[in-house]
Amino acid sequence: MTAETASAGAAPSLANVSQDATRVPGEPKSRSWLVRALVLVIAVAWTVPTAGLLISSLRPEVDVSGTGWWTIFAHPFELTQFTVANYERVLTAEGLFGAFINSLIVTIPATVIPITLAAFAAYGFAWTRFRGRSFLFAIVVGLLVVPLQMSLVPLLRLYGNYDLVGTFVGVWLAHTGFGLPLAIYLLYNYISQLPKDIFESAYIDGATPFTAFTRLVLPLSFPAIASFAIFQFLWVWNDLLVSLVFLGTNPDVAVLTARVSQLVGSRGAAWHLLTAGAFVSMVVPLIVFLALQRFFVRGLLAGSVKG
Repeated sequence: MTAETASAGAAPSLANVSQDATRVPGEPKSRSWLVRALVLVIAVAWTVPTAGLLISSLRPEVDVSGTGWWTIFAHPFELTQFTVANYERVLTAEGLFGAFINSLIVTIPATVIPITLAAFAAYGFAWTRFRGRSFLFAIVVGLLVVPLQMSLVPLLRLYGNYDLVGTFVGVWLAHTGFGLPLAIYLLYNYISQLPKDIFESAYIDGATPFTAFTRLVLPLSFPAIASFAIFQFLWVWNDLLVSLVFLGTNPDVAVLTARVSQLVGSRGAAWHLLTAGAFVSMVVPLIVFLALQRFFVRGLLAGSVKG
């Protein structure tokens, strides 16, 4: 019996020894190196075009048309080969400064309004019991698959009846309607997983549902709100289709993407101006993403796994 016990106890050890013998030395380290190398390659592939765009936008017209942007590395510290005249021209003579302000006027409300409405709606779907709740939420989820282009013409006709075409209010409402389904879905997944105990404790202390929403739900849901804010801000800022349909190309209300599109048509060979205009349109999205990137992944993954 002792021999059997000893043999039974020795079997796992022999198996472990055999597994260790077949394991390739340094395999985890090699995989880690491969992943890091792949990430580095992807980062360089995304960064090099942006760097080339920035360098080209700071070079004189003669240099841009005559040599490639990478030639500056032959004499990288010669400041005479850089100029801000391209930015001065596109912001003043080409009218991009006014378009930049219009983009801010469109984007900020078109981001804040759907987030506010979606937070209230997600809280109601998650923690309020009412008849037809599941059916209404199914409709919201179904709206995610409706193509935006299908609603442009009917919405444009409706706007014509209320004189909303060519106004900022009209484009705010359009972006709010197009962004609400995704916002409600993302925030619902996060808010529905908040601990029930904190709501019960708040109600025992005399808090109203509105107080619980403002004092508990909003602070705890900030990562999800920030992640959607990045989505909505970048989408509205970079949008061209909706702005052209509801605002047009009138300089008084035209946004930055519309003005850059016109610049491509009128200044197709002026690369020094096109690169400067393109980088102006990229600055704000880059700042927003870098400022909120730490909340981005947390907000997307927070409501994806339960348990």
